[in-house]
Amino acid sequence: MKKKIAIIGSGIAGLTLANLLKSNSNFEFIIYEKEEAFNLKEGFGIQLSVNSVYILNKIGFSKLNKNEKYNPSKLDFYSKNYNKICDLDLTEFNSENEKYTTLKRSILIKFLKEKLLTNSIIFGKKIQEVNQTNEKLEIQFNDGSRDKVDYLIVADGIYSNTKSIIEKKFFKPNYYGAIAIRSQVRAEDISNLNSNNISLIMSTDAHLVLYSVNKQKEINLVCIIRKKLEDNDSIKTILENTIFKESKNLVNLFNGELKSWPIYTSNKPIKSIYKNVLYIGDAFYTFPPTMAQGASQSIEAANEIFQLISDNNADIQNEYFKRRVARTNLINKRSKINYFGFHISNPLLKTFRNFFLKRLVKNKNFIQSYLGEIYK
Repeated sequence: MKKKIAIIGSGIAGLTLANLLKSNSNFEFIIYEKEEAFNLKEGFGIQLSVNSVYILNKIGFSKLNKNEKYNPSKLDFYSKNYNKICDLDLTEFNSENEKYTTLKRSILIKFLKEKLLTNSIIFGKKIQEVNQTNEKLEIQFNDGSRDKVDYLIVADGIYSNTKSIIEKKFFKPNYYGAIAIRSQVRAEDISNLNSNNISLIMSTDAHLVLYSVNKQKEINLVCIIRKKLEDNDSIKTILENTIFKESKNLVNLFNGELKSWPIYTSNKPIKSIYKNVLYIGDAFYTFPPTMAQGASQSIEAANEIFQLISDNNADIQNEYFKRRVARTNLINKRSKINYFGFHISNPLLKTFRNFFLKRLVKNKNFIQSYLGEIYK
């Protein structure tokens, strides 16, 4: 008899898992999404390291229009005044078919969505209650409808209300002490940078990342700034008191439409009270943004769940949790190290950081240990 799987949330994690499940006739699945439709207009970028591209290629990602994605060759490190410090070669993690990739998040969502049948996703559904009946899970929605499934995969993000309903306790994410500001930049506004590469500009208590999201060289900008949560300043005021105060050279990067939000991370991963409930993506754990691994880890976790269920593993929940916690701890530690290094304010420490960066990026053993363990 086929196993039935319900996926809560139609983000990258949920859609990737659904596409993998589609390849195995032993499963039937349904995605429940609380929103009424996809938002495919947003043009902000994401980065996919080789570990996730390898998985996506199983479902045809390599056939995506090459103009819709980009393969940067290097990560360039800059000081606040566009003085280049050094660069990291990203191609050493690539293979012939899997390459470090940047693209618009909306393009990836569209790709994943279009691989599924229309009736695979039901919109406007919010969970009200979950109960165990023998080996099955019974889901009740707030519109009165119900479903009974073998597995429930929760992929509805860091603010997951589903997690609180299932575990019968409230989960609150932690404010990370920083905000993110996103925008899109014209190529002519970054003439001081190499648009073929990812650019990382390090400032005091802040850093900026810029990269092309397609062959047309549309540039994505994300800026992370340390900030107290209680301060209710406008985006413009925040920039004037931080980035612009240090370097007027960066002002022209923020001429486009700006979006801002506080950065939250998870407290710690949890294992459900039900053995056939699994959390994935940001619902499992939300990382600081300084390793650019959010999307990649969502894809990687989806593949882990698919493999465990396909293999009919006798202890899926514990095995998945053990693997994910180990991976989460590794990436979380690296992310915090990066966050500290990118935001150094002391001039002497900046000098030391730049000195060591120049040497570390050329040390193949260090790079393979620090990044290779994550990217592959």
